[in-house]
Amino acid sequence: MAFIHAMLNILVPPLSLAILLLILPPYLLFKILRFIVRSIFRENVAGKVILITGASSGIGEHLAYEYAKRGARLALVARRENRIKEVAGNAKLLGSPDVITIPADVSRPQDCQRFVESTINHFGRLDHLVNNAGIVALSLFEDTTDITKFAPAMDINFWGSAYGTYFSIPHLRQSKGKIVAVASCNGWLPVPRMSIYNASKAAVISLYETLRTELGRDIGITIVTPGLIDSEMSQGKILSKDGRMVFDQQIRDMEGSGMPIKSVTEAAKAIVNSVCRGDSYLTEPAWFTTTFYWQIFCPEVLEFLNRWSLTSESSEEEPASKKVLDLAFLKKYMHPKSVRSPNIKPN
Repeated sequence: MAFIHAMLNILVPPLSLAILLLILPPYLLFKILRFIVRSIFRENVAGKVILITGASSGIGEHLAYEYAKRGARLALVARRENRIKEVAGNAKLLGSPDVITIPADVSRPQDCQRFVESTINHFGRLDHLVNNAGIVALSLFEDTTDITKFAPAMDINFWGSAYGTYFSIPHLRQSKGKIVAVASCNGWLPVPRMSIYNASKAAVISLYETLRTELGRDIGITIVTPGLIDSEMSQGKILSKDGRMVFDQQIRDMEGSGMPIKSVTEAAKAIVNSVCRGDSYLTEPAWFTTTFYWQIFCPEVLEFLNRWSLTSESSEEEPASKKVLDLAFLKKYMHPKSVRSPNIKPN
């Protein structure tokens, strides 16, 4: 047995590389042609039923508006009832013929079963499930005062997505519908202070890649991996090291200050376009895709850059990325007004 594994270690890597180089050109050509065809014949969602979790703000809110502009019927889910009612009113004004709101906590399986059943009872069908609800936990791992306080990040980001999907699959099979899994580039990026958040998003990616294999063509799955998008998270709403939801602009600046933040309206439009094309993956903004290849081919370099730019030798010292951003002219062009002068919506 040891001999067989030794021979496989010698033969498989070069053989696999040769096969990959052989099939890569026609595969890329196929992908380009497929993209063109699906762009021409993309799905029309007018009249279709779209269920969106985390719809009270950020990406979820603006996905609701983008679907509404295309005439979709909406079921909006979030914990903040007053906010989703406001979003529902805006969605109707933008063109949605029917919108219902369902206050729920996605970390509770009974709530997830209830919002799926409420959607089916009202509309009679479900076409797209958009798993968007999420929170970000921010702290150096060893500085966390109680590691159990970070459990909500996994409960909401991963289990909240898994629960809703589990209860939706029978209905999505009937409609030949789609699942939209909003993960994050942090699912592959080793960004410091975000270890639990990164792990939760990596779990989301792995879950839906596996479900894509299990479900086959019965249900389409688009895995969305956003970079920095204008939202409550980018404005500084985080789960702190002591387990409280707080607004901390200073730690936000230390964590993502070196990167430009994209408009949430543009991101939502790109996501809905991608879902209607039937894409398997979407990274938004698109240039963030390059970080995936850096992680695959040069992980040590990416690790060094993240550590150098986003950490410091002492708690009093600012990381390099924040020092760069503090140059006034950079902050003006890299961060939208909502991030520079945040106006967080009430809980």
